[in-house]
Amino acid sequence: MPQAIGKTRWAIAEGYIPSGSTGSGRALESHETVCLLNAGDVDAHVEITIYFADREPAGPFVANVPARRTLHLRFNELKQPEPIPKDTDFASVIESNVPIVVQHTRLDSRQAELSIMTTLAFSA
Repeated sequence: MPQAIGKTRWAIAEGYIPSGSTGSGRALESHETVCLLNAGDVDAHVEITIYFADREPAGPFVANVPARRTLHLRFNELKQPEPIPKDTDFASVIESNVPIVVQHTRLDSRQAELSIMTTLAFSA
């Protein structure tokens, strides 16, 4: 039987969506992604709040992760309640009704030499 793993509150202190990309299409578009794993037997209802250096937070952005599934959300594709601005530093807090695991990934394709970065989020 799958068991829930993780925490219900996570933070990603680093975020930045470059406006430029090399190549075309979604595969090579510069982006930030929050990867959510719900290994438990109950659907996860997730809220993401975005924090900025010079303005009030945005959100919550809402997502559902079905039981025993994963969901990868690109921050630059979040539109409601508002798009996250490009070329702007931000951080995020992810809250879930059940324990989940959160990982952060960035693809920076502004140069031909692509750069990818990934790390686990901080759990509280």
